[in-house]
Amino acid sequence: MDFLFSSEGMVRWLTENMNGLPKELIITLISMLPILELRGGLVAAAILDVPMWKAVFFCVIGNVIPIPFILLFIEKILNWMKTVKCFKKIALWLEARATGEKSKQIRKYEFIGTLLFVGIPLPGTGAWTGSLIVSLLHVDRKKASIAIACGIALACVIMCILTYAIPGFFGF
Repeated sequence: MDFLFSSEGMVRWLTENMNGLPKELIITLISMLPILELRGGLVAAAILDVPMWKAVFFCVIGNVIPIPFILLFIEKILNWMKTVKCFKKIALWLEARATGEKSKQIRKYEFIGTLLFVGIPLPGTGAWTGSLIVSLLHVDRKKASIAIACGIALACVIMCILTYAIPGFFGF
């Protein structure tokens, strides 16, 4: 089960256990998940031999779908979670994590910080976390949405190079 604790392991497990579903649906669903997002979707697409142009389309769609909901509702959801005993610790942990060390570059540089935070594929970064941070920091939603979209595009370019242009980068 240790393999499930790595992003690549989760992607491999999901692609193997979602068999029977259309490949496009698999990569869209993986791209919607926190932690994996577009990065995991593109790795799954390469594993499933989905052409790059098709993978980009479905992974971007999957990664974008949750963002408006996070931007609009995450603060309300976290506030509600803090009123429920079993969710309070999770809500406080998420808030502390989002407004702590990870938020420095977004807090300091706002637009470019958000774009780079979302776009550079490192562990703990991405559109989900970036959306959570900008929401809790009360960054202008319009500016944040554009920065997140640009970050998704940057992540897409980087991950396409790593998954499609450099054979064997992820071991497949």
